[in-house]
Amino acid sequence: MIIDTHTHLASPEWLDLLSSHGLPRFEIKPLGEGKQAIFANGHVFGLLHPNLFERDKRIEDMDEAGVDMSVLSLTAPGVLFGGEDISVHAAKISNDYLAEAQDSHPDRLRWIATLPMQYPDASITELNRAMANGAVGVLICANVDGIPLTDPSFAPLWAEMNRLKTVVTIHPTLPAGAAGMTMEDYHLTAMVGFTFDTSLAVVRMIYDGFFDRYPDIKFVITHSGGTVPYVTNRLDNGYRILPKCSENISQPPSAFLNRLYYDDAMARNDAATLCMGVCGADHYIHGSDYPFIPYANSLQWATDLDPGVRDAVMGNNAKALYGI
Repeated sequence: MIIDTHTHLASPEWLDLLSSHGLPRFEIKPLGEGKQAIFANGHVFGLLHPNLFERDKRIEDMDEAGVDMSVLSLTAPGVLFGGEDISVHAAKISNDYLAEAQDSHPDRLRWIATLPMQYPDASITELNRAMANGAVGVLICANVDGIPLTDPSFAPLWAEMNRLKTVVTIHPTLPAGAAGMTMEDYHLTAMVGFTFDTSLAVVRMIYDGFFDRYPDIKFVITHSGGTVPYVTNRLDNGYRILPKCSENISQPPSAFLNRLYYDDAMARNDAATLCMGVCGADHYIHGSDYPFIPYANSLQWATDLDPGVRDAVMGNNAKALYGI
């Protein structure tokens, strides 16, 4: 069974809300060649692929690629725009749209919720509503309008997710330093900024003692963990040498990495193998980043894996993680 845990679906109403209330940061503009994109602070932030809004077309694409089940989520910037009323409404309509997609294809689709993270109390309410409505987890952007996920204001929300034993996916959004990535218009925010955003969030959480405080949350780190698995020794050296890096934890950072899950979105074989060497093949799951990457393209790297490992990564690990 092939389970794709990293696919995006967005409600047209969500796009209308972003278009109407995203300014001054977010704006919808044409990109050329008939394409549209979300612009952040005047520069390209994310493409608006037509299939991002298609619930049934993905079933055809899944059939063609041999994918049995997709886990749906909203893409960045999620609902991190507008005032509280707009953000909460955007979260509700987005989550309801994904729930309806699952109801339409109960054997093929699952979904994870988005939360209005700028408003922690409202997020607790929406978390419980979404989970009661069938969500198998939540997706959290790696920063909340520049505020780190370790900020004390989010502690009650994290405590509730810990109580619920929630599966939480950390997904990149507009990273710190994005202004410096836009000077040449090489789309550096998407090319490297997103992986930096994820890495910064996870490393901060490790040194902060976050994963010890919330041991019952199962975290999924997208895009093979950004750069985190590949700088493990550097993180451990910080723990040994710099007092601040050991103030909140009693084990080196490498001891935390195999407690997390990682998806293989946009991985190639050698990078995926290295990541599995850090986290273990039982904590590596498949995710295409559809519709930005076609289902079939995302499966190619695993062709030469040992069959048992391939079956675990491509489906069995996700099946256990999400209780599918």
